[in-house]
Amino acid sequence: MKRKPQHLKCLNKNNLPAEDQQAIADYPIKVLQIGEGHFLRGFFDWMIHECNKKGYFNGSIAVTQPRPQGKTKIEKLKQQDGLYTLLIRGLQNKKVVNEKETISVFSRIIDPYTEWGEFLALAKSPDLEFVVSNTTEAGLSYQQMPLEEGVPMTSFPGRLTIFLYQRYLHFNGDSDKGLIMLPCELLEENGDKLKQYVVQHSKDWELSTAFINWLEQDNLFLNSLVDRIVTGYPVMEAEKWTAESGYVDQLLNTTEPYYFWAIEADPSLDRLLPLNKAGLNVHWVEDLTPYQIRKVRILNGSHTIIAPLGILYGLDHVGQVMADSEFKGFLQKTIEEDILPTLPYNRHDMMQYAESVLERFINPFVQHQLADILLNSISKFKVRLLPTLVAYFAKEEQLPASLVTAFAGLIRYYKVQKSEDNYVGTRFDGSEYIVKDDQLALDFFCEQWSSFEAKDMSLKQLVKKIIGNKLLWDKDLNRITGLSNAVCNNLKEIINRFKDR
Repeated sequence: MKRKPQHLKCLNKNNLPAEDQQAIADYPIKVLQIGEGHFLRGFFDWMIHECNKKGYFNGSIAVTQPRPQGKTKIEKLKQQDGLYTLLIRGLQNKKVVNEKETISVFSRIIDPYTEWGEFLALAKSPDLEFVVSNTTEAGLSYQQMPLEEGVPMTSFPGRLTIFLYQRYLHFNGDSDKGLIMLPCELLEENGDKLKQYVVQHSKDWELSTAFINWLEQDNLFLNSLVDRIVTGYPVMEAEKWTAESGYVDQLLNTTEPYYFWAIEADPSLDRLLPLNKAGLNVHWVEDLTPYQIRKVRILNGSHTIIAPLGILYGLDHVGQVMADSEFKGFLQKTIEEDILPTLPYNRHDMMQYAESVLERFINPFVQHQLADILLNSISKFKVRLLPTLVAYFAKEEQLPASLVTAFAGLIRYYKVQKSEDNYVGTRFDGSEYIVKDDQLALDFFCEQWSSFEAKDMSLKQLVKKIIGNKLLWDKDLNRITGLSNAVCNNLKEIINRFKDR
């Protein structure tokens, strides 16, 4: 990794005009954000920045990371006074968009694992109104855990439960001090799930019935759907950008022009969070289901189809995949023949959306790293592609051929070995990649592939054991007639075609 030139300073508040420095300092904290990653910084935080510019929101954000591994970004945010640059680039209405914006919305930056007391103190803020999160699909889950005084909760729902309980105690159960939760994790009914987990933790820890009533009656847990491709730090362009800007931005972020947010709630809430009023493509809707299914199955599903195979074939970002005619054809065929037939909506409308997705994938300005897409891929496959596979089988009484190929590619991608603190896989060309997922899942794959390599089990037994793991898929997929044989045949073809070095 190249070291930054010593004569260049990092982006900080001194780079901002004096009036902008003053504005962010004066804004009350209205949002607690659980998630320091590039998605929320290129989506929600940009939206708040736009609202503040127009004088509609006049609020700031306190940001924390959901996992200990996020400490690095939290420290960088502190070094840069919460500032970062967002590059918005791509094609919109057949016109080139190339914009740059310095985002200034964070007034507090807290590491909850080392600053637990400061994190809980935010619960006492009278101005706080919203909790926004993006902890990936794996982060929005229920994990039974003990409640220990002064010990940070390791899960997002557990941490939120304690946070809300502190708020309830501080304001003596005031009905006006409930918060609005806006989870951005790509799960259907994400708000309902978060509420369910918070209530369950409250019961586990024997918190008062009055608190649980306050949770359910005076707080809102809203289902929402986000859509924007945010690709993060542009590694290949960073040095050039730094030279042109005259300072180092460790959190430089890139995104496409397109964005969409649907929130299942009464439109009157726009008075509190005036995103629609600010002219942003944010919609308060009665039923989120059509938007949710369309986006998760087509856009996110497409990412999960191409990412494992792309990495195995030696590709690094979505643009490279789409530039390969064989890959592009495979993806188009999968969408048209495997995904769209399972959607209970107008096919023409779905085709138009799919075409817009493919156009976004070939955005020449955005290098969406496959490694980022592949974070926690088991839970992503379960949410994004498994429902399509199951629905297709139920409707057509046969398996979706291309999705089965993608499933086999995913299993091959998880052929990993433990190496120090990482789990390492091998591409077809012999180079290595690091797989990031739940440790129990990685240990399981490591053990199964090791047994296969040692010839303690056949390939067919390997596949049966993997797809039969209910902890991974919430069901035994061997019950789907013919699936294990089909996946095994595809996996055998992959292995025979590209013998590991």
